[in-house]
Parts: sequence; structure tokens; C-alpha cells
Amino acid sequence: MVAHDLSPSLHISEITAKAYQRTNSILRCFASNDVNLFARAFTVYVRPLVEYCSTVWSPCLKQDIEQTEKVQRRFTMRLHKLRSLLYKNRLCFLGLPSLELRRVQLDLVYCYKIVFGLVNVNFSDLFEFYRVTSTRGHAYKLYKSHCNHSTRSRFFAERIVLVWNSLPTSVNFASLSGFKNFLLRVDLTQFLKCIWLFLYCKDCT
Repeated sequence: MVAHDLSPSLHISEITAKAYQRTNSILRCFASNDVNLFARAFTVYVRPLVEYCSTVWSPCLKQDIEQTEKVQRRFTMRLHKLRSLLYKNRLCFLGLPSLELRRVQLDLVYCYKIVFGLVNVNFSDLFEFYRVTSTRGHAYKLYKSHCNHSTRSRFFAERIVLVWNSLPTSVNFASLSGFKNFLLRVDLTQFLKCIWLFLYCKDCT
């Protein structure tokens, strides 16, 4: 769903409502004290609802980010023996990333596919390589254009450039699978607008 001002708020309200219905069904239908079973059911049946095509609608407003995150936060809070834990500690226990962090990772994966021609999208329509080669960092840095309107700055090809350029020189560009595995180890918390939503607790890294 696309609003006249290109805001994703209506779309987020639609998908989160469907996600809540599905989480309620999971909690009613599964009779088990195994929280890992419920976490697996969430990643298979619920998370795709709130991540499908997120490169198009990924929210930038804090209220939209939190509304999406509440789906996972409320679900984990209803799991046996996890109610008393903080959200970041529940994620740590279950080995789950926050949904906000997942969207950043998905943006990076799609950027990788465009840069290396793995999808039918013309690279030059969205990006151009940074021409200065003497700067620090990896060899595939992208040029960051200036945006005069906030709507444009939220567009995928604009918001992902700083994140992509910040990847360390040790990033694995050799294969898509290697790149995905690398993203699981790199710290991207500086690009999260809800700072309290971390990938893992510090004690788990």
C-alpha cells in the first residue's frame, strides 16, 4: 500500500495486523514449552509477512519502526519463561535479530545483488561508483548524492549508500552466501534508529 506522500505507515498497519493474527494462531495451535519451537514457527510463518519487499517500504520514522518491531516483541514476551526478560535479552536467548536490523541486512543483500548483477536491475539507474580510489574502505564504494527532500532520502538507493560504504575492508564480496554470513558478524547498530534494538546482547557476542 502506497500513500500519496509515499509514507509506508498504511502498509505497515496492514501487515502488522495480519502478523498479529498469525502469531495468535501459532500460540493457540502449538502445545509445547519449547521456546525454540515457537521462535522457529515465528521465523517461518510470521516474519515473512513483515519483511516482504522491505527494500521498498522500509520505515524511517521511529513510530513506524516501533510498530513493526512490536510484532516480534509481543510474541517473544508471551513465550513461556521469557516474560520477565527485557526484549533484547529475549532476542539473545532465542538467537533472533531485531526486525529493524534484519531490514538493514536485507537492504545490503539487495544492494550486493545490484552491484554484482545478480538481479535484473540496471546498476546505473540507481547507483554510481565513488570515483576517488585513495579513500579507506572496500573497493566498491558508492557515490552519495545530495537529497533536497526527505522523501527521496528514504528511498532504498539513497539510504543504503552510507551503510554499504561503511562496511570494513574485510567484507567478503566473493560470493552472495559469503556476504550474507559476513553480515551476521558485522556491527550495524550505528544505523539503527531504535538504539535499544540490538542483534545480540554484548554477553552473547
